[in-house]
Amino acid sequence: MEKVYYSYEMFKNDVNILSSKINDFNPEVVLAVARGGLTLGHFICNTINNRNLFSINSISYDNEIQLSSVEVFNIPDLSAYKKIVIVDDIVDSGKTLLKVIDILNDKFPNLDIKIASIYYKDGALLKPDFYIRNADCWIDFFWEIDTRL
Repeated sequence: MEKVYYSYEMFKNDVNILSSKINDFNPEVVLAVARGGLTLGHFICNTINNRNLFSINSISYDNEIQLSSVEVFNIPDLSAYKKIVIVDDIVDSGKTLLKVIDILNDKFPNLDIKIASIYYKDGALLKPDFYIRNADCWIDFFWEIDTRL
């Protein structure tokens, strides 16, 4: 399987571009999908000066193997908000984000939800509202590679 290394230098540049797009939406909350979206969510919040960073957990991969189902848990209380942006490192199949959106729409039907990611794979079940790069192979993100013991 072909792999591409996504460096910190690439990330810094992409965060500025992505944050500029997100800032036009003016979200009240940045909701990071753990774990892949946590680093991105933190940097976006710093860039757009938003302190409302929440996280939601999902499990859809075991290392490089996509699981047959998606588990979503640790859902934050978003009842006080209207506009949120969900951030993740990549929209691969789109299954995770579709499940997250379904859960949020069920619990908080008045949310205006946008999706942001660094990478997007053509053919995913949904296309993010904001993204930077297309992916056609496995992406090794610096926060996964550079921090392994």
